[in-house]
Amino acid sequence: MSVTAQRQPSADEIVAALVASARTAMDRFENHDQKRVDEAVTALAWSIYKPEHARMLAEMAVDDTGLGNVDSKIIKNTRKTFGTLRDLMRARTVGVIDEQPERGLVLYGKPVGVVGAVCPSTNPAATPVNKAMMALKGGNAVIIAPSPAGYTTTAKTVELMRAELKKCGHPEDLVQVLPGPVDKAMTQALVEQVDLAVVTGSQNNVRRAMQSGTVTIGVGAGNVPVIIDSSADLTDAAEKIAASKIFDNATSCSSENAVVILDDVYEEAVAALEEAGGWRCDAVQKAQVERTLWVGGKLNREVIAKDASVTAEVFGLPEEARQARFFMVEEPEVGGKHGFADEKLSLVLTIYRARDFAEAKRLVRAILEVTGKGHSVGIHTAKMAHARELAAETDVVRVLVNQAHTFGNGGGFNNALPFTLSMGGGTWAGNTIDDNLNYRCFINVTRLVTTIPEDKPSEESLFGAYWEKYGR
Repeated sequence: MSVTAQRQPSADEIVAALVASARTAMDRFENHDQKRVDEAVTALAWSIYKPEHARMLAEMAVDDTGLGNVDSKIIKNTRKTFGTLRDLMRARTVGVIDEQPERGLVLYGKPVGVVGAVCPSTNPAATPVNKAMMALKGGNAVIIAPSPAGYTTTAKTVELMRAELKKCGHPEDLVQVLPGPVDKAMTQALVEQVDLAVVTGSQNNVRRAMQSGTVTIGVGAGNVPVIIDSSADLTDAAEKIAASKIFDNATSCSSENAVVILDDVYEEAVAALEEAGGWRCDAVQKAQVERTLWVGGKLNREVIAKDASVTAEVFGLPEEARQARFFMVEEPEVGGKHGFADEKLSLVLTIYRARDFAEAKRLVRAILEVTGKGHSVGIHTAKMAHARELAAETDVVRVLVNQAHTFGNGGGFNNALPFTLSMGGGTWAGNTIDDNLNYRCFINVTRLVTTIPEDKPSEESLFGAYWEKYGR
């Protein structure tokens, strides 16, 4: 007797069931009560900050993806989570969030709805928790779309978040994950059915989401160039650049990809970078790196986010280079895509020599035109006037001064940027936000408006100067 095979549900049907569960969970969520909302957010933070969980998820992430290193991922899982929790606990997001009696305004925070969070393989634990914390802070539910490469880690992360929610009496379905195996069709179905899509990862994913018809927050590609100015503390600059470059084997979009050094301190600065662990490739070694770094117009997966010893071996560098922490290649001018000016996601740092500060600014802008426009730049200098010039003349959202980019760009305890793992680049990067992703992206605001004493200036006060100069 023949047995008719049961029809498997489509991607649209699977996602529709998850979205329905998310809406039910939101109905049960006490998202009118800021204390209960904050408790849920804290629960999510603890699920990954707990020391044994932070290590377990870091080890899983490296095993799953082959990207980065365990110690760095433990820091990501804890530092980013702690900093984000600090920021979120300082904000009101539900009910009355602000009153301005002098302006006749009362502001009410309300959920945006079900959030679809597309997450990258580079941070398969930290990014899902980071986005989930922000989503629930706004009273929303979230469905995570993992990278296929990081699925096991992300699924475990979601399991831990759900367990903590259950512990404190919140609906577990406030946080869900797409079932495996995840593919583009499933992720696209999610993006199309949620109320807000928040996409971190490949620019292809960002573009597809932006074209889906769903309100989308996407982030731009990183490719951070940093200037070492003539007045910089060279040792301090080199140590910060090195620490930032090697963190998680350069997986971060905020990792320095190029350093532009002023001519009068060039050799001294390169020597400081060597002292900090950099290997200065000669012309032959540079050619070997170039041949190996890109394969068929794509970054070679054998070197993406790999340990320095592995990277040196793949490049065919000498034995002593395998003791280095990162690898420097010197370029006379900025090239194009799939060259040393492009984002490298590896322990390769491109060095440029600028005859003066004006040329340094030009080189930085040229690098960003290749990849990374809108994202970030940095400068090591004792002259704040130079930092201000760079900020005024460069189309980026962030200019970091005397900081290690990877540790400051996504928020720091010694700067005012919000903690995040997703950074917008404004319209320069084709993004809808020109800020670090933060709780404000996850709420709608209703404004209760009452009358105030009339605020109507005279015609003379508004037009007088124009009339005097050009006539009526």
